[in-house]
Amino acid sequence: MIAGVCAALAARFGIPKALVRIGFVLFGLFGIGEFVYIALWVIIPKEA
Repeated sequence: MIAGVCAALAARFGIPKALVRIGFVLFGLFGIGEFVYIALWVIIPKEA
């Protein structure tokens, strides 16, 4: 919700936003989710 990363990934792959967010929460529990989120925040282009 902060940078729109989950929403952008959900729109790109046609899956529910909630499912992507749950995935990031699970990855966050294992210590990699935060780094992936920040990297995607930088990589994914801003919506015009």
